[in-house]
Amino acid sequence: MGGAEADTTNNRMELTGALALLDALAELPRDPALTIRTDSRYLIDGLGRWLPGWKRKGWRTASGSPVLNRDLWERLDRARLPDVPLSYVKGHSGDPDNERCDSIAVAFARGGRPELLAVGGIDLAPRSLQQLLTRLELAERLAQGGHGLSLLELAQLVEQPAARLEQRRDPWIWRDWLVEPLAQGRWRLRRHGGGLLEQV
Repeated sequence: MGGAEADTTNNRMELTGALALLDALAELPRDPALTIRTDSRYLIDGLGRWLPGWKRKGWRTASGSPVLNRDLWERLDRARLPDVPLSYVKGHSGDPDNERCDSIAVAFARGGRPELLAVGGIDLAPRSLQQLLTRLELAERLAQGGHGLSLLELAQLVEQPAARLEQRRDPWIWRDWLVEPLAQGRWRLRRHGGGLLEQV
């Protein structure tokens, strides 16, 4: 997740980021221990301490001036998830998650576009692992459907040279699947239940 706006402030962007996260979390199953970690005292104090007083005073601060960023505070108040607390992490302190968020924010602020990793909008693993997971999910679907693969399709899936696979005539194991030859040079994957077959 990330983005940028013209003619804005650091505080508005901190609130905007929190709002985008809360909106995304509202649609997802949540671990009971989930906590939002932020280096924004403004966000934590606003939601945790100041908001009830602002609302009582008609969106005025203790000094009587209008609350800045009221539009975002009202939206945050509606989007708040009571079971998801906020916790403070000191900015620029070497915390890997905080440093990653900072690098994303800086890149967008400078007009760049950092690489964002997404699993349903949420970043979990390096690209190489995401690609592997995609291949394994595809293999499972192919196995469940009993689909036949051409030699080229199989080579792409298992990341082996087609010329090497062309030499094979007998069933063999790739990861958790038995790869079986079919007629006309096609192959089928089936969940492997153990055994002593050759493994790639």
